Amino acid sequence: MKSCKGLNIYKEAHGLANEVHRLSLLLPKFELYEEGSQIRHSSKAVSKAIVEGYGRRKHKGKFIRYLTFSQSECDETMEHLDLLYETRSFTDKDLYDKLKEKYIGLSKQINKFIEWVNKNWNNFPSDEINQ
Repeated sequence: MKSCKGLNIYKEAHGLANEVHRLSLLLPKFELYEEGSQIRHSSKAVSKAIVEGYGRRKHKGKFIRYLTFSQSECDETMEHLDLLYETRSFTDKDLYDKLKEKYIGLSKQINKFIEWVNKNWNNFPSDEINQ
């Protein structure tokens, strides 16, 4: 794989960041620049950390470090979703439930990928490590 864009976790994170971005622009004006900005930042940081880690994949520790950053940004995004929903700044329960479920799933996928990288580091295709 020559690009992180082939990773399922990247595809999911990137798609969710687009969904959250669009959702955030519908928030009440007083939230648009506060919590809206925070959730846009954290949701986009999930895929950005995957990209940055993949770029450092020749170094196992750095790769895992950025994947861990990605997972923590995923968890932060869930916290922002919860706060927006609980404060009634975001009231679409169906969309909230859908996004929350997707972020929980993504967090689990990232965790599994971290575990896989940790266990299978020596089994990466040689062109992946020695580029």
